[in-house]
Amino acid sequence: MTATLTPTIPENPLDAEERTALVLSLLSHDQDQELLEYLATMAVGEVASVIEGLPPSLRQELWNLIPEESHGELLTWLSDPVRNGLLKKMDQAEVITATRALGSQELADIIDDLSTSLGEAILESLEEDERSQVEKQLSYGEDTAGRLMRTKWVAVRADITLETVSRYLHMRGEMPPYTDGLMVVDREGRYEGKLPVDILLTMDSSLTVNEVMQHDTDYVCAEATTAEVTALFERRELLSLAVLDDNHHLIGRISIDDAMPLIRAEAEAPMMQMAGLHEDEDLFAPIIPSALRRMVWLAVNLATAFLASWVIGRFEGTLQQIVALAVLMPIVASMGGIAGSQTLTLAIRGLALGQITDTNSHWLAKKEIAIAAINGITWAVVVGVIVWLWFGSSGIALVLGAAMLINLLAAAFSGVVIPLLLQRFGIDPALSG
Repeated sequence: MTATLTPTIPENPLDAEERTALVLSLLSHDQDQELLEYLATMAVGEVASVIEGLPPSLRQELWNLIPEESHGELLTWLSDPVRNGLLKKMDQAEVITATRALGSQELADIIDDLSTSLGEAILESLEEDERSQVEKQLSYGEDTAGRLMRTKWVAVRADITLETVSRYLHMRGEMPPYTDGLMVVDREGRYEGKLPVDILLTMDSSLTVNEVMQHDTDYVCAEATTAEVTALFERRELLSLAVLDDNHHLIGRISIDDAMPLIRAEAEAPMMQMAGLHEDEDLFAPIIPSALRRMVWLAVNLATAFLASWVIGRFEGTLQQIVALAVLMPIVASMGGIAGSQTLTLAIRGLALGQITDTNSHWLAKKEIAIAAINGITWAVVVGVIVWLWFGSSGIALVLGAAMLINLLAAAFSGVVIPLLLQRFGIDPALSG
């Protein structure tokens, strides 16, 4: 009788790929207790990553093993498609139990993806003040600072001493995560600035908050877009950011922990969309919906391929007489494609970061065309020499060299202009890929 080898949990930390492989192995060997013990050693984000790396059937099996009290926090870490798939398999009581301990920001995010009846059931299960706060956040647009903000912060007035602030903090006993400073407000709750924690700890305690606080600090309005929020965090290297209403009252706070997933999503989105994919697409999404989403962009590519073939067909007679042109034509097309992709990637990145505007776009176009001209002339000479040595025809060498130069110039021009035109018409520039 052959003994079955079962996986063992290593003592040293594993990378993401090794974690997923070990969980798969533990699941396949029905080592539920060992699996739960191993999951307990992992951070919530690591567990969420493992869940997203499993096929739907095993994903559901693992989810059912995880204690219900851990479901709520895990839901906030999962991508929308994976989270929605798990929520659809849970009954109303399970969803309410899982979301009971979540904050208003997480609840608003999850309720947005649920059916109206289930969302209302969750709201009805909340205390009145918490329900009011969640409903207020739901009133803001999905991609706004008001939806992203959290409603826990520490606020003090400017006319009190640092000693009074320190006593107040000792009485509180704790502060919200990523608190790099205390919010300073007046008696009506209007935002006046921030008191950095390092100043509070190092300055003379007899000084007032007004004497040492930062008066000119960054903040955003509740209706500001998440793109504006992430830009501030990236450019100013912030840890937290105040959110104000139209009357300049402090209504929330956004921390780097809230902004980081958006920054990461913005970085991934252009490359995904250039391939015709959505940045939140589930790795193991159902086959038919995934196929349909990609079919659209394959159709667009097919149309452009037929257009190119039609252009080539206009020169069928020439190609029949000079076979060398047909042999060498893919070289020119390939070089043009690479040059266009280089310029396109640079343009999309600049648009995403807000670095390209109507006033400086012509400078970028001139720069890219100049680069294309230098590369075009260089590689036209190289290709011309190779073709001349290969086929012994100076005429073909000149034609291929000229085609190389013109193609690289056209690619650079298109790589800059097409994303700018798409943005002007309200279309995501990344789709120009």
